Amino acid sequence: MEKGEVLAEAQGLGRVFGSVRVLEAVSLTLRSGEVTGLVGANGAGKTTAIQLMLGLLKGEGRTRYLGRPLYGWGAPGTVVGAVLGGVAGHSGHRLRAHLRMVAAGSAVSDRRVDDLLETVGLTEAAGRKLSELSLGMAQRAGIAQALLGDPPVLVLDEPANGLDPHSIRWLRNFLRAQAAQGRAVLVSSHLLGEMERLADHVVVLSRGRIVASEPMAGILERAADRRTVTLEAPDLTELARLVAARGGRLTPSGEHTATVTGLDRIQIGTLALEAQVPLYWLHEAKPSLEAFYLDVAQEEFRIS
Repeated sequence: MEKGEVLAEAQGLGRVFGSVRVLEAVSLTLRSGEVTGLVGANGAGKTTAIQLMLGLLKGEGRTRYLGRPLYGWGAPGTVVGAVLGGVAGHSGHRLRAHLRMVAAGSAVSDRRVDDLLETVGLTEAAGRKLSELSLGMAQRAGIAQALLGDPPVLVLDEPANGLDPHSIRWLRNFLRAQAAQGRAVLVSSHLLGEMERLADHVVVLSRGRIVASEPMAGILERAADRRTVTLEAPDLTELARLVAARGGRLTPSGEHTATVTGLDRIQIGTLALEAQVPLYWLHEAKPSLEAFYLDVAQEEFRIS
């Protein structure tokens, strides 16, 4: 399977709950070797979109996996694996026994179960009851269950919620490794800093609509173009004149503090040095997915 090959494609997804439209005309493409991040505030429609893609909700639009709807595959677990919040099973079942039971329903060998337990680092916890698993362990167990059929598509809904930093780093590295093996990975999240480290492509949902869909590299480049520099100086009037002469804009935020757009910190520092205008401090925020998101979805962010 070549990198960039389309493995799943959702078109025109829509859903109405009662009289409220919560999702409208959402389309996205999942490609082999890529992690796609579905981001948005709580209530933006991320979970609804995923449930529609997996056939867990009825609504508008369609999703095809390897060219077919999911119901067109005799064994859907060999096409797409889903993690929708830990591991689904009876709380009294022990982890290895639970996974073997699920595997038997898909004609998957016990050896595959043991291999996956080792892959996700749960071999020593295999004898624990599902109710005894920590949140991080439950997420790993859910991933193992999703991978039983060795599917080319992996879908995870808010997998990092509540995890400690060590578990989040493990999850990030694991999902990157799955993409490197040729899988198409879809991850929904509102944790923008983590998504920036993880995703190759980002789809931003705002109030049920896609407001942006771009490669991460392009997003960071656009965020850099909108960079804002904050500074403190004793003479903002003279500094504002110098900045305006170079095409920038200085906006005071206090008696001696201001924000500057249109110039970066190096340009501002050089201007101040050449004009011998003192600067107390100068800071430029790193381009980020958060900055991009706040720009394209600020209305949603303001009301959520």
